[in-house]
Amino acid sequence: MVKTFLSYLLLMVCCSLLLAARPALAAEKIYVSFSIVERSISVSSLELYAREGKINDDLAAYARYVKPEELPKLREVLLEPIDATPVAISQFLYSPQGEMLLERLGRVIQTQSGQPGFFAIRAALILGATEPEGLTLLNVLRQYPTKGIRIDLEAAIEIALQLRSLIEQAKNANAATIAQANAEASTNAADFETSLLLGKGSLNWKRETISLNDTGRKELNGRSISRNYPVDIYLPQSLGRPAPVIAISHGLGSNRQTYEYLAEHLASHGFAVAVVEHLGSNAAQTEALLRGRANEIAEPTEFTDRPLDVTFLLDELTRLNKDDPLFRGRLNLEKVGVVGQSFGGYTALALAGAPINFERLNSECQPTENSWNVSLLLQCRALELTPGKVETPDPRIRAAIAINPISSRVLGEASLGRIRVPVMIVAGSADKIAPAFPEQIQPFTWLRNAPDKYLVLQEGGTHFSTLQATENDVPLPLEVIGPDPELARRYIKALSLAFFQTHVAGKRDYRRYLNASSVRALGQSQMPLYLLQSLTPEQLPPLPSGL
Repeated sequence: MVKTFLSYLLLMVCCSLLLAARPALAAEKIYVSFSIVERSISVSSLELYAREGKINDDLAAYARYVKPEELPKLREVLLEPIDATPVAISQFLYSPQGEMLLERLGRVIQTQSGQPGFFAIRAALILGATEPEGLTLLNVLRQYPTKGIRIDLEAAIEIALQLRSLIEQAKNANAATIAQANAEASTNAADFETSLLLGKGSLNWKRETISLNDTGRKELNGRSISRNYPVDIYLPQSLGRPAPVIAISHGLGSNRQTYEYLAEHLASHGFAVAVVEHLGSNAAQTEALLRGRANEIAEPTEFTDRPLDVTFLLDELTRLNKDDPLFRGRLNLEKVGVVGQSFGGYTALALAGAPINFERLNSECQPTENSWNVSLLLQCRALELTPGKVETPDPRIRAAIAINPISSRVLGEASLGRIRVPVMIVAGSADKIAPAFPEQIQPFTWLRNAPDKYLVLQEGGTHFSTLQATENDVPLPLEVIGPDPELARRYIKALSLAFFQTHVAGKRDYRRYLNASSVRALGQSQMPLYLLQSLTPEQLPPLPSGL
């Protein structure tokens, strides 16, 4: 999947850092320093072991500290190729997000003379991708442009301890969430009609694609531009009344096909579903970055353009509902909901009433920050916008679902506290891109004015578990998509239908499905599902600085 490429690359670079931080990696040599002590190992000894499985005297001095069963993993890591071209690697590493990551890694991985490794790491990654076998960690080590790689072991240990702390804190937060969900489940009986919520509805639907052209957008320099983008509209047939409207916003580097399954499901149950293609942050934009036609994965203006895409869409639907023979009288624009994933999750929360929080961005997004929350590389880009120029909330939104949203810095407590419509936040316990604790679980506690709020945790779910595979996707391992993505999509279908029937369509008999016991009954053992409606900051562990 193009949408997952940057995630793969970020994880790969972080992995190379942690592996190099162990006294077992090398250019001609890797020097590992700790205080006044320094040890070294040659790259050639690593290459000999990786290619032939032989441990020479140089490597033997270190191998005795490693369990025998762990050594084969070292070979795999050294030789496993990453599917990325030199152009793709180069384009990402020259983007603002790539440079922020390189700056952070360069404090630990240094040149032979002890200078920050920013430029050397970038060169090694790009040159490593030109090798016939592709980009591997061994090739990165061989292409490092100084004769030695110097690892600041003290800094690496500090990062390792920080990561261990983050993992422990995340486990504690997940456990607290599950405990509260179980406590709520004990107060009511399960009532979940699987066939009703998961089965296809009784209505046929027809998909129409329209092209919108908003000529009133502004660039960062204030120049007016046109925003042209397509929208797929799924219209239920023979409904006999105007259909409530649901807008769907895809994630960063994704497209409008990734939630086609949800659009079809909701349309068959009587909703008119409009799926927006955000051209400034979709799969085509990512492809343009990787092919050298763009300089970053998303301009900062996407933080305002995405919500405005939906607002302009609703304006156009209002017009079409009055004037166009195909749509006339078929839409109920007094009942509108929105659902989005990742960057689309932010979009949904912004439309629901949460404006960009520039005060929090200014105080929390520091150039020297050492956070390993990858989503902050995107969130902090919103600092380049001009405060007060654009308001993103839309008063027509009656309810919002945010799946794996990014929210901790760009919105924060003050902004999320302004939402006054029902909200459901969906988190995955194994999300490494927008970690559940800082981006969904803690932000849920900030929804103090939402009249109805729900936090859903998919245990084992990742950032990509709920996405539908699309054309040209690359097969991904389970650790990236989670143990059962088909099941994760079934969860989203059932939860979305129950939520929107209750809070948009006004069918209150669906509310009985939105409680802890019913949702727990929906969950399966390979990916347990939990819902809660009440959680306080005091019930959560302290948020560590690394998040």
